[in-house]
Amino acid sequence: MPITTVIVDDEKPAREELAYLLKSFPEVQLVAQGRNGLEGVALIKEHSPELVFLDVQMPGLDGFGVLKKVMDRKVRMPQIVFATAYDHYAVQAFEVNAVDYVLKPFDKARIGRAIARAKKQLEAQASPVERLESLLNQMGGPPAPGAHQAAAAVHPPTKLLVKAHERLLLVDSADVVYATIEDGLITLTTRELEGASNYRTIEELHAQLDADLFWRVHRSYLVNIQHIKELVPWFKSSYILRMDDKKQSEVPVSRSQTRRLRELLKL
Repeated sequence: MPITTVIVDDEKPAREELAYLLKSFPEVQLVAQGRNGLEGVALIKEHSPELVFLDVQMPGLDGFGVLKKVMDRKVRMPQIVFATAYDHYAVQAFEVNAVDYVLKPFDKARIGRAIARAKKQLEAQASPVERLESLLNQMGGPPAPGAHQAAAAVHPPTKLLVKAHERLLLVDSADVVYATIEDGLITLTTRELEGASNYRTIEELHAQLDADLFWRVHRSYLVNIQHIKELVPWFKSSYILRMDDKKQSEVPVSRSQTRRLRELLKL
């Protein structure tokens, strides 16, 4: 029986290239192509494919968001092969969780190995759900539903995904100096780098971090209190926090949090 397959990628040339290469593999039956994450979720629900080639980085709902929604909707999880433009070192987390990936531009031989691996998993009737839940937690994505969500609340993930310098990097949450959101995009700053987070809101990010270390000092800022370098008095008895990253970034403290700051520091 052919392996029913769906492609989800926001780049038309990438979809066309992959679809063309898949024609060389008679064991694969391409049943649909999605242009974005939301289409991908709908197509997985509609076709219940056995294999999905899923782009990691898409505007709006990215590859990890697609996985989360599929799990939330209790749809049968297909075997997932991530498609990414990032190099080998950026996808170590995929390998750890036995999730396959292919790099762009696509290589026919590598596509063949991914298909063979998916076929082996399908013949063994191995469900990828547990591995993908582990991947989501490790990459700092929103926790999977049910028991895994409860476990994630007790043991926050120690790794966060940062997209920087055209790479997907994993950083320890304790190394994050502060996070900020602007125009719907969350930026994480450590002492060494700055990049985009895969979280959608500050609230989601904060829920996965150690509440004793991370403090929501402003509606747009979340700081690691261990990385506060200096307290700077500001306008009308307010304060600015100077952080210990390379730029010595200045983070405003909202009026509602100024009282807590005074209590914490006995001001």
